[in-house]
Amino acid sequence: MNELLDGILLVFNFQTLLVILLAALFGVFVGAIPGLSATMAVALLVPITFAMEPTAAIAAIITTAAMAIFAGDIPGTYLNIPGTPASAAYVADSAALGRAGRAREALGLNVTCSVIGGLTGTLVLVMIAPSLAEFALNFSSFEYFWLAVLGLGSAVFISTGSAVKGFLSLMVGLLLATVGLDMVTGAPRFTFDVPDLMGGINFIPVMIGFFAMYEVMKLYSIPRDKANAQDATQTIAPQHGSVFGLVPTHLKRYWKNVIRGSSLGAFIGALPGAGADIAAWICYAVSKKRSKTPEAYGKGHVEGLVDAGSANNAAVAGAWVPALVFGIPGDSITAIVIGVLYMKGMNPGPTIFMDNSAMAYGLFTAFFVANLILLPIGYLAIRSAHIFAVTPTRVLMPIILCFCIVGAFAINNSLTDVWIMLVCGVVAYLIATADFPIAPAILGLVLGNILETNFMTSMIKADGNLLAFVERPISIGLALLVLLVALFPVLAKYWRMRYPRALPSPKEAIE
Repeated sequence: MNELLDGILLVFNFQTLLVILLAALFGVFVGAIPGLSATMAVALLVPITFAMEPTAAIAAIITTAAMAIFAGDIPGTYLNIPGTPASAAYVADSAALGRAGRAREALGLNVTCSVIGGLTGTLVLVMIAPSLAEFALNFSSFEYFWLAVLGLGSAVFISTGSAVKGFLSLMVGLLLATVGLDMVTGAPRFTFDVPDLMGGINFIPVMIGFFAMYEVMKLYSIPRDKANAQDATQTIAPQHGSVFGLVPTHLKRYWKNVIRGSSLGAFIGALPGAGADIAAWICYAVSKKRSKTPEAYGKGHVEGLVDAGSANNAAVAGAWVPALVFGIPGDSITAIVIGVLYMKGMNPGPTIFMDNSAMAYGLFTAFFVANLILLPIGYLAIRSAHIFAVTPTRVLMPIILCFCIVGAFAINNSLTDVWIMLVCGVVAYLIATADFPIAPAILGLVLGNILETNFMTSMIKADGNLLAFVERPISIGLALLVLLVALFPVLAKYWRMRYPRALPSPKEAIE
């Protein structure tokens, strides 16, 4: 009980609450700009968190992510351009409502479902994470090796698109993770006689390059006449109605959808490599499959908005379960968060609830506050949404580019980090242009060191005996789970062939 009170006091002070408020405004602004993701917002925020107290820094990241996920619905509703990938699943319905003059109604329902989903995901985090941490105390380096493999495999096979391209993207991240001194021999690897690379590649400039720099390059790769034409077509249909007027009616009618979307979103978010966008796609597909009026989906049906809108914010909190307990990122946002936790002395793992119990409860409190403040901030954002929707991206991108350069340099006051950021931006642009997913590369970078460290430690303890990796009961269970994840595409294909309508794909969900 004392730890809980200490955690609450860490959040309910003037400095932390002010940081949460400013982070909420920042998250809404970035999320509402078409093409700028919640991960990019968090990556830009990380250098600023260096000067903050640990609780304030984590609270800022939590708030920014929650706000950006919701704010992605604003351009999707007004312009049919999803602000974040998590908004893409139901953009056809929200845009149809916007064209019908019901944008405020749709966004009011979205922000309410986001709050409910976020609070549900937080409750799942509070109830599951400490209990799971007690179980994880039985883990050794063998189990952590399989957990790292599970995280890497999930990033490839759970993500949308080609599994082969996801695997190759993962290899890029693992290659970056090998830069630096070998942990066993101390020999330099891929350092090219650059002293700054002896300690490895810092994940922050890579994050900024892979997400923020990539968005800048993608915009400026568009011909100027097309970009100007795109900005010129950003017109908004006349709107009517209040923000929350019909929300009680919709919630009363679709309360089962809220519960299903929130719980399923939190569960999917807890899977390593899944994230809010995949949770939104799956919940939208399930909603359409279970609906009595599936033909109305994609034409302005609010039922899909309830399911997917509840799921994406629930997944944001759910993704923190593997991140806190095992140090395995649940999505690209928590991949960034893990590095911040290490910098702030909150080493993720099962002992975090014993060594930093007050800060852990402060983190839970920050989740509740961030989701509750989403309601008033979201209301203000909806009332002034036309400002976000019509802001030309070519005005914002030079400012974002400056943030990228300053943020990368400020980490170690080193130009090497700036060059890393620029090179990673080019690499991200090249692989994304070829339809390679970027998220597996990020997870490969974060999990690469965990994988190598636990593998080498286990091999030393087992004197080179590979069978030691499957001798412990928990290790065998995790190894079988890894095998199941690897076989998932084959099993899913077989299931669709045998039962064609039993397992709809995300593409079918919006057709």
